[in-house]
Amino acid sequence: GSCAAIVPIAVVLFQKGMPLGTALAFMMAVAALSFPEAVILRRAMKLKLIIIFFSVVTLAIILTGYIFNLLQGAFI
Repeated sequence: GSCAAIVPIAVVLFQKGMPLGTALAFMMAVAALSFPEAVILRRAMKLKLIIIFFSVVTLAIILTGYIFNLLQGAFI
């Protein structure tokens, strides 16, 4: 659903000048951090664990974006 639809949007943003890492982080966030996912996880996990999960995923996405931006700057 929304994961496939976000790719063309991210491509256009990248073509308009958005750094690669930012575009990748945007795509990963759309895929990994959604309200429907939280609702589904709520059936299997306690709220505290869901908050920890979303926090770790958010930090990993931000870190990935920064790393790709640094690599893009180093090679271009």
